[in-house]
Amino acid sequence: MFAQLVLNPGGLCSWLTVGLLAGWLTGYLMRGRGYGIIRDIVLGLIGSLIGGFVFSFFYDGATGFWGSVGVAAVGAIILVVIVRGVSRPPSL
Repeated sequence: MFAQLVLNPGGLCSWLTVGLLAGWLTGYLMRGRGYGIIRDIVLGLIGSLIGGFVFSFFYDGATGFWGSVGVAAVGAIILVVIVRGVSRPPSL
């Protein structure tokens, strides 16, 4: 798969575009604005892995570009919820 990305730069651009859109959407929904372009891309890419794993239990097939953005955004939202739950100190 990595060789396919290296040989096909359009695939890498698509991954980055999906990651950016999903990260921005997650930042907008969870924070009210994005986290910055680099954090949005990283959040979206990690979210796409999580979302792909979760959605593989419910759906088997191609989702298209906007479906990929939606799956990545759901995964990124799950990631943000987990990170917020782990990183916040308990309130007194």
